[in-house]
Amino acid sequence: MTTYQVDSVRMKKDLATLVAINTENPPGQEREAAECVAGWLRAAGFDLSFSEYAAGRTNVIAVLKNGPGPCFAFNTHLDTVPAGQGWSSDPFTLTEREGRLYGRGACDAKGPLVAMVEALRLLASRRENWSGTLMAVFTADEEVASEGAKFYVKDAPPAIDYAVIGEPTSNATFSAHKGSLRPRVRVKGVTAHSGTPELGINAIYQAGRLLGLIEDAHHQQVRCRCHALVGNASLTVTRIQGGHADNVVPDSCELLLDRRMVPGEDEAAVKAELQQLLNNACQQSGVEAEIVAWQPTTGGATETDASEAIVQHSLNACRRHGQPEAGPFGFQGGCDLVHFRALGAKGVVIGPGSLAMAHKPDEFVPVEEFIAAASVYLDIAIAMLQEPQS
Repeated sequence: MTTYQVDSVRMKKDLATLVAINTENPPGQEREAAECVAGWLRAAGFDLSFSEYAAGRTNVIAVLKNGPGPCFAFNTHLDTVPAGQGWSSDPFTLTEREGRLYGRGACDAKGPLVAMVEALRLLASRRENWSGTLMAVFTADEEVASEGAKFYVKDAPPAIDYAVIGEPTSNATFSAHKGSLRPRVRVKGVTAHSGTPELGINAIYQAGRLLGLIEDAHHQQVRCRCHALVGNASLTVTRIQGGHADNVVPDSCELLLDRRMVPGEDEAAVKAELQQLLNNACQQSGVEAEIVAWQPTTGGATETDASEAIVQHSLNACRRHGQPEAGPFGFQGGCDLVHFRALGAKGVVIGPGSLAMAHKPDEFVPVEEFIAAASVYLDIAIAMLQEPQS
């Protein structure tokens, strides 16, 4: 389907430029990367704007109107996880060896972003093949709490009909992802001298009782909720902290819970369920506990039905450009698709590179997948910008 000529030399050069801009999150500071991307797209004829939810935490939005038709958007994120230790080469210098491009963000998600930019440039250069509004929304902070995407959607921006989210999927189509909630739970006790522990209530022991109830809830209730693409919901504990002195029975112990939701679960209902778990712990085991805060997460679960045109065109494009196992699949984690679905957009997640290599030392994107991704994105955009709105 694609008759455009992807410029692989330009793509590698752009990826090297973007990898060299440190956007480790925390602290993020995506402004420099946003301005770099804005310069590329402004030169291609797009109207550019920025939005910031905090100093230096910058989204970049590009818009190109080309006659009547739907609005199609590319989205991915500017930030990366910290580089960490254990690299074989400088994580901020793109290094090519054995058919791979190494660098922090090479696949998550500066590789997908550069492939999207290449598609956007080519679409802008030949507008006779499509009609509608073409957008790019490249956001800050996806890696911690999706604050950039949340900030973008909260002010009711113009409607987006279709969206492709760039994350490493080995150029396969993912049409669903899990969501997450992380309540911080404080278990209460009563202090006493450690020499006379019977005079107090040990919050750590109380937390131990609650841990058993949490494990039971996961096995007996939560994990029974399954989704065909993303698997089962889950509830687990990822952090615990208690006590403040070596010789004092602790009156407080905190747990961090991780509740993964599957598409179809309602966030408010899940929050109520977690609260009911604590109520039951008090009534059945005498454990006093309360939710004291909710840690930031990327958001809830979502899916786009496999019968939707964007899913079908995405599957075809992925197969056409080298991915025989095209999907549709589902992410175990979360991403920004849920926020674009909140705007009414039907969307998918596609990008070069493997999620298994993201967040690790020597992160890489295969050169062949990276170049092919631009053609995948082109094909999907052209197909959807010719699709009549229902």
